[in-house]
Amino acid sequence: MPEDSRPLALGPRVAVRPLTYADGEAFTAFARQSRDLHHPWLAPPRTAEEFQAYATRLIEEPARAGFLVCERDSGRPAGFVNVNNIVGGAFQCGALGYGAFAHAAGRGLMTEGLGLLVRYALGPGLGLHRLEINVQPGNHASIALARRTGFRLEGFSPDFLYVDGAWRDHERWALTREMLDETPN
Repeated sequence: MPEDSRPLALGPRVAVRPLTYADGEAFTAFARQSRDLHHPWLAPPRTAEEFQAYATRLIEEPARAGFLVCERDSGRPAGFVNVNNIVGGAFQCGALGYGAFAHAAGRGLMTEGLGLLVRYALGPGLGLHRLEINVQPGNHASIALARRTGFRLEGFSPDFLYVDGAWRDHERWALTREMLDETPN
């Protein structure tokens, strides 16, 4: 599959584009610099080997798609968003995973980028009807991001995902295509 890094969506400060294999060096460097920010919530790939496996899943598997949120002026990655467990048919749903890189945290870039990605995924881009985010209750920054982008709390899942060496409880947040009209841009 040819690598295409053209933006899929543009905002005032960020562009959202597909993840490519060529992003490995920058992605892993930013992930290493962001280890304290990410721990214990997530562990993005920090080595070339980990990135290769990660990118292969997101680029090659039809039930997954990987994206970078990049600063418009420099093109530098500010964070990443993955759409996992994409199911078609009557479900038309995907589960989001995301993270900011430390140099971009707290600057509103991921709010803008996630908003753009949501509109892409629920629009003609991926054609989904529903997106879900599963967040550990103590991850206040991620919960705030879900709220700011229009997701609503729908439930609680005990022992939902294996993260940082243990099964962790998660809150389930969701957004549907119909809710987009109610969501600020």
